[in-house]
Amino acid sequence: MPDLFSPYALKGVTLRNRIAMSPMTMYHSVDGKMNDFHTMYLGARAAGGFGLIFPEQIAITPDGRTSVHCAGIYNDDQIEGHRKVTSMIKDMGGVPAIQLGHTGRKGSEVPPFEGGYQLAPDHPDGWQCVGPSPIPYGGDHPYPVHELTRDEIRGLHRSYAAAARRALEAGYEWLEMHYAHGYLGASFFSPLANRRTDDYGGSLQNRARFHLEALDAVREVWPERFPLTMRLGSDDLHPDGVQFDDAVQAIGWMREHGLDLADLSLGFNTDAMVDPPMGNAGFMVDRAARVKKEVGIPVAASWNLGIPENADAVIRQEKIDLVLLGRPALANPHWPVWAARELGVEDAFSLVPRDWGWWLANFRGHDASIGLPPAKVFEEDPREIA
Repeated sequence: MPDLFSPYALKGVTLRNRIAMSPMTMYHSVDGKMNDFHTMYLGARAAGGFGLIFPEQIAITPDGRTSVHCAGIYNDDQIEGHRKVTSMIKDMGGVPAIQLGHTGRKGSEVPPFEGGYQLAPDHPDGWQCVGPSPIPYGGDHPYPVHELTRDEIRGLHRSYAAAARRALEAGYEWLEMHYAHGYLGASFFSPLANRRTDDYGGSLQNRARFHLEALDAVREVWPERFPLTMRLGSDDLHPDGVQFDDAVQAIGWMREHGLDLADLSLGFNTDAMVDPPMGNAGFMVDRAARVKKEVGIPVAASWNLGIPENADAVIRQEKIDLVLLGRPALANPHWPVWAARELGVEDAFSLVPRDWGWWLANFRGHDASIGLPPAKVFEEDPREIA
């Protein structure tokens, strides 16, 4: 039976445990380039014991970024910054992963800590957003959306392939396609954003066509020995949007097009979600487990799995194969070490590099003062996973 600290092998890659750091946008790039901040920030999580480490969503085109402060891999000048990051992650014992995406109609923003609103296309730091249909996201994203032509769609698929080639050159060993959170892939999948009448709109199969063709383009350049995965917006939580049954069927098609693992999330194609479950612990786990059972593909899930006992339980129950942590990874770069101590894993400090692992394992002081206090798990909390 696997547990949270069991190695995990997929294709030619083996992770030291089942703990992955989710992509988290940091707004620290200039001209789309990774820099010393990213090397420090991501290297620290690898040193802290995470098995798989993602930077933020990496844009395949300049207008695929969230803001002008976000990272990309749309020109060769950006490769070197990524290479420094992947080298550091590998040196610290982790596997570097990249999530390729395009923000679609949710781009051209200011950072969230500055308001998160969308900038007009003629603003110096803004641009014309694109999507499957000319439907603005709404709210603080009010500006007109350019409906992509078929030629432009094919051009984006070529951009995915070019980005994958650069990712390989930069040293990444795991590639994820971002088809969630209301970004471009999610927009094509959702009838809330996609009102096309050609073969990229209408039926479920047509709305999944963008995804399948993007997978095909990447699979042609991405080696078979390295995993190709995706994060899918699997439910819009809206009666007129994507339903989970749609996602299960589409993932089956994606598997036929070379998908190796499905990372399940929600759509966020509208702010008018019905009964959003964001306050519930591990609310994506049972959905992911259904995909694993019915499609026969490995699965990962995130969302509120930061309590070690919960994360370990869903791996032991074989509901999912990988746990992805976003905010917990930001809060504690040594979350895997802390979790290992909480779960009674022998030699928890072997997760960090050997030199400081030795100092921690040979701590001669007051044990409670080492800097890793115990978790406060509330057994009676009804939101926790059974």
